[in-house]
Amino acid sequence: MNSSESGTRLYTDSEVETLIDEVSTAALEAIEQAAGEAAKTAVIASLEREAAALREAQRWRIEAELKQQVINETKKAGTKNAVIAGFACLLGGLALGIGGTLAIRGN
Repeated sequence: MNSSESGTRLYTDSEVETLIDEVSTAALEAIEQAAGEAAKTAVIASLEREAAALREAQRWRIEAELKQQVINETKKAGTKNAVIAGFACLLGGLALGIGGTLAIRGN
């Protein structure tokens, strides 16, 4: 160890190189760790976006299924109403036909 007259420590060339190597190694490790953390953060953000997209797709699928169910129920109700209306028209036609026939024969 060398000291100057003012009390400042003087380092040898090999000590300076060793310190530079240690600082460089520590800096590289810090950079690698920061890069790893950044990559981890990017992956997590990507997974969160994908999960949000999947939730949205599931919401749309459920909504489409509900709408399809309403359409199917409406079709069934329409068919039922058409059959009832057809039967009512048939009975009405028969009643008018029979009534008309009886009215004509009664004259």
